[in-house]
Amino acid sequence: MGPFLNKSWLFLVVCFGLMHYLANGATCKDCFVHSMAAHYPDSDEKGTETGECGFGSFGATINGGHVSAASDLFRNGVGCGACYQVRCTNSNLCSEKGVSVVVTDHGSSDRTDFILSRRAFKGMAQTTDAADSLLSLGIVDIEYRRVSCSYPNKNITIKIDESSNNPHYLAFVIWYQQGNKDITAVQLCETKNFTCKLLDRSHGAVWTTTSPPSGPLTIRMLFSGDDDGDEEWIVPVNDIPENWKAGATYDSGVQVNVV
Repeated sequence: MGPFLNKSWLFLVVCFGLMHYLANGATCKDCFVHSMAAHYPDSDEKGTETGECGFGSFGATINGGHVSAASDLFRNGVGCGACYQVRCTNSNLCSEKGVSVVVTDHGSSDRTDFILSRRAFKGMAQTTDAADSLLSLGIVDIEYRRVSCSYPNKNITIKIDESSNNPHYLAFVIWYQQGNKDITAVQLCETKNFTCKLLDRSHGAVWTTTSPPSGPLTIRMLFSGDDDGDEEWIVPVNDIPENWKAGATYDSGVQVNVV
C-alpha cells in the first residue's frame, strides 16, 4: 500500500471517529449544557402561583419550592413538570451538585434558560454566606442537564382546574409525574364503552375539552419515547368519578419508574 493510500485510509478513520464523537455528543443525555440563570425578583423564597404551566399553588411549593421558569425548555407547555439539575460554575461560591428544579413557569431574562425561585437559586451555593453572594449577583453562569423527577409514595394525580364546570367543560393538569419523559398527548375515555377523544393542550400543562363524556372517566397519557423512538400509552387504574368537581384531585393509582 503506497503513501497516498495510507494517508487516505488514515483520513477516513479520523473522519469516522469524529462523526461518531459528534453523534454521541449530540444525543448525550447525561451531558451538561452551558447557559445562564436568574432568579425571581420578589422576596418569596418559593415559586409563583401564577406560573404559565397552570399548576397554581402546587407550582410554587412542589419539590420544596425548588422550581423554575424556563425559556426554550418550556416548549409550549410540553416541558412543564420536567426536572433539571442546575449548578452554577463559580467555584468560590457554587457546590458541585447544584440543585434539582421542576419547571412550573415560562420566562427568560437576559439570555437565561432558567429563572429559579430564590430558594433554588440559593440551593446552588456551598454555604449560607455564599448563597447571599449568589443572590446579589442576580444572573450567573450555569450548567444544566435533564434528570428524572422522583416523588416517593406519590402516584400520578389528576387535578381538576377551578375553571371546570361539570358537565359542560373539563380542564385538568397532571401532577407528580416521575421519570424524564414528556406527556405529549392525552385522551379522555368513557369507561363503559371506552370510546376516547383527544384533548387540547390549552396552555402550559392544562388539558381541556368541552362537553366531556358522561359517567366515570379515565384518561390515557402518551409518554415520549427513548432513543429508539417508541412512545407508550399509560392508563390509570383509578377512574375520575362521574360527579367530578372543580378543584378536586384524583389519584390515578399508577406511577412511572424513575430511570
